[in-house]
Amino acid sequence: MDYRSSGVDIEAGYESVKLMKEHVKKTMRPEVLGGLGGFSGAFSLEKIKQMEDPVLLSGTDGVGTKLKLAFLLDKHDTIGIDAVAMCVNDVACAGGEPLFFLDYIACGKNYPDKIAEIVKGVAEGCVQSECALIGGETAEHPGLMPEDEYDVAGFSVGVVERKDIITGETIADGDTLIGIASSGVHSNGFSLVRQIFPMTKEALAVYDERLGKTLGEALLTPTRIYVRAMKSVKNAGVRVKGCSHITGGGFYENVPRMLPDGKRAVIHKDSYEVPFLFKLMQEKGEVEEHVMYNTYNMGVGMVLAVDKKDVDTTIRALEAAGEKAFVVGEVVNGEKGVDVV
Repeated sequence: MDYRSSGVDIEAGYESVKLMKEHVKKTMRPEVLGGLGGFSGAFSLEKIKQMEDPVLLSGTDGVGTKLKLAFLLDKHDTIGIDAVAMCVNDVACAGGEPLFFLDYIACGKNYPDKIAEIVKGVAEGCVQSECALIGGETAEHPGLMPEDEYDVAGFSVGVVERKDIITGETIADGDTLIGIASSGVHSNGFSLVRQIFPMTKEALAVYDERLGKTLGEALLTPTRIYVRAMKSVKNAGVRVKGCSHITGGGFYENVPRMLPDGKRAVIHKDSYEVPFLFKLMQEKGEVEEHVMYNTYNMGVGMVLAVDKKDVDTTIRALEAAGEKAFVVGEVVNGEKGVDVV
């Protein structure tokens, strides 16, 4: 009897690390010390020491049941982007620069090629957010998870000058709300998605001209990463007063999180074109409109609160970073919360 006979293949683990190294290399920053394979990831604080009053930020998350679509379609090269995005977007939301990321992959059986594909996506997410992938863990769980399934989670650490932290404290009556377009459903609400659409390869492979791709491709589109967009706004000299990452809970849960007491957000539904995918979901699932806005991003991945005088500069900076941006509402005096009208 040996470890392999119990369901854990150590040699497969070695092969996974070998295959993923080429992807991890692409994410390296000068501050990274050592290479992949150590017991911990090392990151120099030399540059941080040069900051006036540095504050560390962190974000951790997973991908949720979106993984079920990856299993069904046997497509694993983008799901890692989602894992990174869910973490680094939260760091960026506070005005921070993500420094490094670590992932955790739990699987029923270690298939090295599949693990390498997952890490390829993680590395791509790190490249997009300009943070280093300095370590991770792949854990084989025979008997606990089906052999062909896995789970992915991770966390990111970032830094920001204390004076630059986006807290929402200075949001005032009359401030403008700017939305940054999402790339799709992102990584939330997939338990409902899987109730709305038949979860079969045949149904997900149907091409829809209105989507410009198959339904499966539309749903698996990775979460957009907004790190460079937020840097662009900062470099344009705009002081973002508040920022909301529209994740699980949609507008109703997330927008109020950036507001101080006594301020209310008003979001205008007709201020931008809701992507067809969300309209299709609402129609097919007979989902009430309130539930849609309480579950999904509805085409807006982030909402920024800025002074009226900074609106044009903010939108230009976002567009220069490759984003679609639009005015979606305003802040008014009132009970802390949000109205979607």
